[in-house]
Amino acid sequence: MRTYEALPMFLALAASCALAAPTPPLEQDPLPKTSLDKANGGNGIKRVFEDPLRGVIINRTVTVQGREFYQYFAGLWAEKDPKGQFTLTIYERPSARFGSEIWVQFRQKQMFRTFLPPARSRTKKISALAVDLVFRNIADSEVERIMTRTPDLGPEEM
Repeated sequence: MRTYEALPMFLALAASCALAAPTPPLEQDPLPKTSLDKANGGNGIKRVFEDPLRGVIINRTVTVQGREFYQYFAGLWAEKDPKGQFTLTIYERPSARFGSEIWVQFRQKQMFRTFLPPARSRTKKISALAVDLVFRNIADSEVERIMTRTPDLGPEEM
């Protein structure tokens, strides 16, 4: 038998073997799960890339009044944002003449700024107002960030 005569018989035999052999489904993962996948419950990719500081309120205050503002603000913020979706930073710049300047930032954008009067009695009321304003400003900022897509301008230029 010559080689060119055996070729069709070989191709027919190979085709029948390929059809008879069971192939594993594509959905099946042939690799074993890693310890990271087991720890994350199967959705390892999503959890690895999440912000590890999500929901944290960073305290950058220096005076007693600034710390009081931070404590009141953080307590009220926990009621407003129970899932801890937003990371905030509270800054303070003390001044003997005007009291303490306080501002709250979210994603390097200022959401609230005020001067706390030297009398500490109004700190709780001001922090309650600040929580409402910051939450509203963050909601507006997030809507604007999601709706505005332009290749010419960066997000900080809008």
